[in-house]
Amino acid sequence: MRLPIYDTIDKKQGGGFLKGQIRKALSGFYYIQSEGELYQTRARGNFRNRKITPLVGDDVVFESTNQTDGYLLEVLPRKNELVRPTVANVDQGVIVTSMVEPNFSYNLLDRFLVTLEYKAIEPIIYLSKTDLVTDKATIEEVVTCYREIGYTVIAATTDDEAIDELQRLFPERLTVFMGQSGAGKSTLLNRIVPELDLETAEISESLGRGKHTTRHVELLPIADGLVADTPGFSSIDFLEIEARELPKQFPEFVAAASNCRFRECMHVNEPQCEVKKQVEEGNIAATRYDNYVQFLEEIEKRRPVYRKKK
Repeated sequence: MRLPIYDTIDKKQGGGFLKGQIRKALSGFYYIQSEGELYQTRARGNFRNRKITPLVGDDVVFESTNQTDGYLLEVLPRKNELVRPTVANVDQGVIVTSMVEPNFSYNLLDRFLVTLEYKAIEPIIYLSKTDLVTDKATIEEVVTCYREIGYTVIAATTDDEAIDELQRLFPERLTVFMGQSGAGKSTLLNRIVPELDLETAEISESLGRGKHTTRHVELLPIADGLVADTPGFSSIDFLEIEARELPKQFPEFVAAASNCRFRECMHVNEPQCEVKKQVEEGNIAATRYDNYVQFLEEIEKRRPVYRKKK
């Protein structure tokens, strides 16, 4: 729902209310793109009292008499938001998944997929370092598994082909990059837009993972869309998803669930469960089901968060 008080206000020469999108947040400043111009603004003090934190990607209302001295007034309703990375109104997420160094993990990939599904963000699986894989059948196995579910999987034989395929998905969409550290997110974006010169890091031999190299989130105009380069991280904790919501984040489970005996089947101990039947028949990947059971146990064992009373 839009805020009607601002919907009737047009841009006025020399000042007035404007609408725009936060493209970068850095050192207390919010850089807002509006009608082809970038404005540096600060948030009004009442944002803290209202417990509102503006995020990159937010549609906002602000006022400014020049491009370096403005004030952010209102954050318009979001369709979604991510905590890591801190981005709002995301359309699609590219999960950069390494096949080697670090080694491919069905478990980690499924964690990212569940997170995106829960936020209603369309996932795109990008398999990196495929040229280093000696057994090409392992690549085909991953591609087949996830394409059969309905996910977009990019695993071209050359970097140029993969990048061309990826860029066709960018126009008019806000895209985030995510995946394990060292999987090659910044390297990939450097290939797409060489002038970015984003910092990359080698894999740490002692930890087996890359260092965090991206310091802040910024929306970059690429291929007629917006792309956020975001910090990589090697694990995801399901802090928001409740146990009853988890089965709905697996599209193949949703498709099969209508034939389960119980309407709210959790697909673990219930009799006449269609999901378990399809796993046994090989129609649902065993890796997906095993990961689901593990995620469910993690959620059920999660300690409740108690907020301190003020």
